Amino acid sequence: MKKWWFAVAVCVFGLGLIFQANQAHANVEDLLYEKGQITKEEWLKLKAEHERDDAIVADRASIKKWFDKISIRGYVQARYTYLPGDKSIRSEYDNTIRDNTGFAFRRVRLVFSGDVTDWLSFYIQPEFSGTVPGTTGDQSNHFVQLRDAYADIFMPVPFLFFEEKELRVRVGQSKVPFGFANLQSSQNRLAFDRDDGLNSAVNGERDLGFFLYYTPKETRKLFKKLVESGLKGSGDYGMLGVGVYNGQTLNVSERNDNKHVVLHATYPMELPYGQIIQFGVDAYRGTFNVGTPSGTGLAATPTVENNGNILDERVGVHFVLYPQPIGFQAEWNWGNGPQLNATRTRIEEGDVQGGYVQGMYKWDVNKPWLTSLIPYVRYQEYSGGKKHRTNSPFNVVREWEVGMEWQIAKALEFTIAYARSRRTDTQTAPYNIREGDIVRTQLQYNF
Repeated sequence: MKKWWFAVAVCVFGLGLIFQANQAHANVEDLLYEKGQITKEEWLKLKAEHERDDAIVADRASIKKWFDKISIRGYVQARYTYLPGDKSIRSEYDNTIRDNTGFAFRRVRLVFSGDVTDWLSFYIQPEFSGTVPGTTGDQSNHFVQLRDAYADIFMPVPFLFFEEKELRVRVGQSKVPFGFANLQSSQNRLAFDRDDGLNSAVNGERDLGFFLYYTPKETRKLFKKLVESGLKGSGDYGMLGVGVYNGQTLNVSERNDNKHVVLHATYPMELPYGQIIQFGVDAYRGTFNVGTPSGTGLAATPTVENNGNILDERVGVHFVLYPQPIGFQAEWNWGNGPQLNATRTRIEEGDVQGGYVQGMYKWDVNKPWLTSLIPYVRYQEYSGGKKHRTNSPFNVVREWEVGMEWQIAKALEFTIAYARSRRTDTQTAPYNIREGDIVRTQLQYNF
């Protein structure tokens, strides 16, 4: 006990000495001047030097360190899946839909972001729950994979008829601006998975390229409000956008010299009585190089045209009535892309179409352990090839999903859903259509 009091006394005494030393340093020139030991000119010079030293110290203290410019956030989604009926049903968007279901991580994300300067920011997001094929025929889990790595370069001053920071260039691997749900973070989405119709256009939602976005100041504020208020917004990917990207989807090397071009337009608006709606249209065009099994000449290997380079183009529309408290969301897209023919002998260009409609109701309770409840129902369908799968198999999807999100707090959410699904098994030839029931639960925590 005596040693503890002695340490405290030493600390207090030391702080007192430091304070007295600073005071003495601040007043020494005044004392010398009052006693006539220095002239007024010398006194003014000493005062100026002292004030300059204080200004340097204050200026250094105000400079942000590198770690002050970086923010870290993220979220984790843990799921449990139960298949009460046919256990042969599969979904490429959720690996827990299979035999021997159990607990699994769907997403484990960390986001590193920050402003390097007033006109340059960065964003890096790895995924810690990636899967790769295992050595025993099963999958191996919890591999780190890159999702986003890009920089936003803003016009720091008014440019032409644009105001400051309304125009920016995004360079790197980021989301391709095609479709509302594709741009909406999985952290905010109600349904367990994205719809097949729009997501089949850009599997993984991301690709390498550069994108030019224009967002007016007031629209930027509205995009931010839609996310922060819990209305399930998509974030700011520009009111208008244009981009050029590889086109082979997320984390896949480019396989031809043709690049994809995407055009994006969306407009959120707040009606006079406070209701917010959003509508828009997106389109892209490029050439996709399809993948086939290794070992040419095998009986199961289909032929391809133009060395596997096939036209890939789509146009999509979206409309969102944000849940205040009743909400409605719908998207649809049409186009052409690679697909395996009916006899499974050739991969060729074919028609694609699909989308979804979703209704929801947001009940804000704002009580301990119950911030809000959001029941929802979604119907989706898709007909067309899955270009990113081996052989680009023709895919048919018809699915109903009914669920509810329970927001316990902003940091903790629980979702439960039932789905009646009829879909093609695109993972295994002969690509049979499976039908069954899916019950899933998910606990998500945000930090």
